[in-house]
Amino acid sequence: MPMDPSFPMTRAAGLNRLSDFLQGPGAVYAADRNTDRGPGAVPTTSALSPYLRRRLVTEAESVAAADRAFGDGGAEKFVSEVFWRTYFKGHLETHPSAWMDCLALASDGHDRLSAQPGLRRIYETAVAGRTGIDGFDDWSRELVETGWLHNHARMWFASIWIFTLRLPWALGADFFLRHLLDGDPASNTLSWRWVAGLHTRGKHYVARAENIRRYTDGRFNPEGLDEYPDPLDEPMPPREVPLPQADALPDGEVALLLHLDDLHPESVPLGTARVVRIRGLIAHAHGASDRVRAADRAAMADALSRAEAHFACPVDRAEEDWSGDLPVVTPWAPVGPSATVLPNGCLRIRRAWDDAAWQRSTRGYSRLRSAIPGLLHR
Repeated sequence: MPMDPSFPMTRAAGLNRLSDFLQGPGAVYAADRNTDRGPGAVPTTSALSPYLRRRLVTEAESVAAADRAFGDGGAEKFVSEVFWRTYFKGHLETHPSAWMDCLALASDGHDRLSAQPGLRRIYETAVAGRTGIDGFDDWSRELVETGWLHNHARMWFASIWIFTLRLPWALGADFFLRHLLDGDPASNTLSWRWVAGLHTRGKHYVARAENIRRYTDGRFNPEGLDEYPDPLDEPMPPREVPLPQADALPDGEVALLLHLDDLHPESVPLGTARVVRIRGLIAHAHGASDRVRAADRAAMADALSRAEAHFACPVDRAEEDWSGDLPVVTPWAPVGPSATVLPNGCLRIRRAWDDAAWQRSTRGYSRLRSAIPGLLHR
């Protein structure tokens, strides 16, 4: 079925999309996933990322469903791509300055736009889809109009932005995060760094016209691309820090605080704690589009409704003192807007999936990839 660009932000819609994927394009995912047939076509990817980003659907259940559908080894490529998302989160947890540096570079980039008319003209034509570069302009307009881009198109777009248009990479990451319905601080920031040659130093991704023609079924044939650029460099790569420890859970009654990074309260590992109060916290990315903000609000409303039914207690909408004297517990918020605004004193709990995978995400992806079979068995 053609992709619905509206992405209804409910768990039910996410599970339906997972089911459609497993019954349709999932069977040929490994062979077709790099092909972008354009808006309205049957997607070659799962298109689950808006739901995974907010954990309306969890990584663990997506992987388990794919394994059941395709059997031993049949879902290997899809499983690996799901773990890439987990890897990026774990890597940013142990390299948080990559996120802070991106924010600072984006702010500096916007200042440069005000001071440099030439740079501003190139930036404005890029985000408006008026550069004259076949494909790139279409993807820019598609992103703004739908909040979505095929993953391969995102790579081509980022490469052209950085190496052909010579625009600051962090401004591109900022543009994506403002508009993508699945905009994830970790995946977005580190993917742009990877394309630029910063995440894996000296290894960049170069968009080539032949590759674009091939994987868009001939829809686009761009001219004038810089196909032999040098990778970007930086004075000092982000420093690794220890993975922060999760907090111990208390016994007895607690207040549960939900946020946009984990909206599946039914599976939050609460141990013997008993939820008697619930509240939601929405922290949008800076400059998020109206479409992204509406999606965030809809996702939170869906999660709060399910939490209210699951824990059999009302959602508290008071502005202050909503938790009373109860300890406040919250699912772990990875580096990003939610983590920035969590109230002091929250007890942050972490899922076993994250705990096991993030410890193997401090360097390159290969260490985590080699551990996937053992992690899934556990």
